[in-house]
Amino acid sequence: MDEEFSKTELETARKIFAGSCDFMLGVVALKGLPDANLPEVAFAGRSNVGKSSLLNTLTGRNSLARTSNTPGRTQELNYFNLGDRLYMVDMPGYGYAKVSKEKIKSWTNLIFDYLRGRPTLRCVFILIDARHGLKPTDIELMEVLDKSAVSYRIILTKADKVKSQGLEAVTEKIKQAIKDHGAAYPDILYTSSIKATGIPELRCIINSYGE
Repeated sequence: MDEEFSKTELETARKIFAGSCDFMLGVVALKGLPDANLPEVAFAGRSNVGKSSLLNTLTGRNSLARTSNTPGRTQELNYFNLGDRLYMVDMPGYGYAKVSKEKIKSWTNLIFDYLRGRPTLRCVFILIDARHGLKPTDIELMEVLDKSAVSYRIILTKADKVKSQGLEAVTEKIKQAIKDHGAAYPDILYTSSIKATGIPELRCIINSYGE
């Protein structure tokens, strides 16, 4: 990661994430979205990429977001209020899930409709499993965000499960791919929910959208 943060920025972000962060509601249709009165950041990714584990690690909680070994556990847009500063939105995983095709289609439509039409959405964090790199469904999402002019950042998860050489290779491949995507932020962050790699930096990035 090329960005650097001062000790003050890191400590400020740590305190904010150590404060109140409460589950608000789960949204299954656009009409159920809360009032657009705070900035929002959303977490998207393929099923079982580690979104819930990352949210729990960011906030220092064990059960803020439900985790499961079963892909497709998150079935709605789950809203979390970070100290009345911003909303964090845990989105349904796309791609493989042990549910009906109709259910997957419903989730996909909800995701894309939300991403295209939410005026307070500041950034989407697209989580990519560091072991696997970009998949066609990730690129499809990126294209939707490009067309909607919604900024997004690539976050590599489970970085502890990949050797440094492999991580560098995956990163370089992704950097080359996102050059063709106008809404993509050029920097890529490695994270590990187990070792807390990249967590302080990601807190700073998220916090910046609430300012």
